Amino acid sequence: MKLDILAIAVHPDDVELCCSGTLLMEKRNGKKTGVVDLTRGELGTRGTPELRAEEAAASARILELDVRENLDMADGFFRNDEDHQRHLIRAIRKYRPEIVLANALADRHPDHGRAGHLISDACFLSGLRKIETVDNDGLPQEHWRPKYIFHFIQDRYAHPSFVYDITPVFEEKLASIRAYSSQFFSTAYDKDEPQTYISTPEFLNAIIGRHQMFGKMIGTAYAEGFITEKMIGVRDFDAFIQLDT
Repeated sequence: MKLDILAIAVHPDDVELCCSGTLLMEKRNGKKTGVVDLTRGELGTRGTPELRAEEAAASARILELDVRENLDMADGFFRNDEDHQRHLIRAIRKYRPEIVLANALADRHPDHGRAGHLISDACFLSGLRKIETVDNDGLPQEHWRPKYIFHFIQDRYAHPSFVYDITPVFEEKLASIRAYSSQFFSTAYDKDEPQTYISTPEFLNAIIGRHQMFGKMIGTAYAEGFITEKMIGVRDFDAFIQLDT
């Protein structure tokens, strides 16, 4: 299946926190969207990998994804090396996305930055025809390089290159986050497990405030921010959105 937008993230729930609104908006625009999770988040303090997989599937339904796949890399121990790059290249060539949304290049959690660089490198290498890969049926894959990689902003604040208005789908975005009741604050999750940095009400409030701040930059209620390493070009000034004039 060829996708228009593919979000690639190291942990299940990274996408929901950072770019699920963009995926929902692009879905409403008629685009095919998908998520590739690199790991199962098995080192997370709360929950289990099996529960995390159920939560990811529930979120995928909320986000109306065309596909969600997990590459089963080792949480915390994956590396940006040839083996992992080839594994990811196969997924990129499988879905042939025009745009990739990726982890931040540097962040509080070391997995995020390492994954951000792995994704960037794999997207470039995927376009080299002399790197040979095969699909699940053993058939050769064609080379493919996404046109753009946009890195979403995670725990550490970074000034965005651009922001995407997600106001019409913000409630659905929150629902996709709350699908991970083991990870984020939920009165329904009653397991006797320790609180973590992300399981408090204050963490989710901070996420909402971040999106409000990005929205304020363009005069909307909520937006998601992205950083691009590649210059963005426009063909029409009508592509710009600024609602606070």
